[in-house]
Amino acid sequence: MKINLLSILIVAFILSSCSNQKDDAIDSYIGFDIPKESLENYLGDKMMELDVPGLSFAIINDGKVVFKTNKGLANVQENIPITNKTIFEGASISKSVFAYFTMTFVEDGKLDLDVPLYKYLQYSDIAYDERYKLITARMVLSHRAGFPNWRENEDDKKLKLLFEPNTDYSYSGEGYQYLALVLKEIEKTDWDGLEQLFQEKVAKPLGLEHFVFIQNSYTREHKTEPYDENGEWIDWKNDYWFQKEDNVFYAASSLHTQCEDFSKWMIALMNKEGLHESSYNELFKPHSKVPYDGVSVNYTLGFLAIDFPFSNIVLHSGNNEGFTSWYALDSDKKWGFVLFTNSENGEQLGQELFFHLLAGSDLFKLYLILGCILITITIGIIYSIKCIRKKLKRRK
Repeated sequence: MKINLLSILIVAFILSSCSNQKDDAIDSYIGFDIPKESLENYLGDKMMELDVPGLSFAIINDGKVVFKTNKGLANVQENIPITNKTIFEGASISKSVFAYFTMTFVEDGKLDLDVPLYKYLQYSDIAYDERYKLITARMVLSHRAGFPNWRENEDDKKLKLLFEPNTDYSYSGEGYQYLALVLKEIEKTDWDGLEQLFQEKVAKPLGLEHFVFIQNSYTREHKTEPYDENGEWIDWKNDYWFQKEDNVFYAASSLHTQCEDFSKWMIALMNKEGLHESSYNELFKPHSKVPYDGVSVNYTLGFLAIDFPFSNIVLHSGNNEGFTSWYALDSDKKWGFVLFTNSENGEQLGQELFFHLLAGSDLFKLYLILGCILITITIGIIYSIKCIRKKLKRRK
């Protein structure tokens, strides 16, 4: 019996992606229904388990937000709840947004991804090491510049190169900030001017009302309080990192926003809005292999790309003191989610939520489909071997 392996795989994939459209359920990544009530309960249980004071969450199916929720408190001491207006620090998911912003400079012909950055702006902080003159925007955005994450984490608090640029991977906020300095220099402006340009090039065209790298009066008024891993309030006004980043366009970490606007940005990516197709190809092209146990992960220009079969998932997480964030999206499936929390423990919640949303709580269906695919592949291999053997016998 002749077996069309490709057809069977396609049918299996289609079946796995089919679900009844219901107002009381959302689609997991592979298409299984997850009841909204079940998801609400899951988030509530995880908040209690991980001691997360508050969160905001949204999920996208077919390019539209189909479910969003705000849970817990923005200010535990004053019993102020998280609402749609609550502002969070995006932390390192800022990198994805900044990479998008950078591509607008490339499209305008003001920046070349492969021209050394020192030709736009010499960097006095690292000028003692001539190797820095090899660094390009592409290396920065894919974490191949050679910088540490932050110089403050080094014993001597000095900016240095850990290796020759473009020979290895090292996650670095310092590199992103050097590129922000370059963009500022290109425009001959200050940090406020770069923020204004970001609003003109990214936020306003995409309808993102509260989407800023430098805080304004609205974000300061509606921003949630931060809490540590023990649920204790963090005195952010006296925090070193807050003082360092306040009123500065920090490309790697200072995005302030909320679920509604970040979801809009994700949908814009799914629809390839705001940039040319060639720019999206650059953004999502893998550049650096990221060490990660059990899963193949690559860093693109500002995004983490997960190497899953039949998928095109990109994602990022973020952690500033007292704030964590997570998002994932697949442009082909028009599927994604975003999570903001005001807790150090939110990163673990994001990881667990990501895997929960891949298939939902009914793992039996997932294992059944994977089993069917494996059996089909096995049968196909056996059939191919038999065909080859028959051809060989005929030739003898």
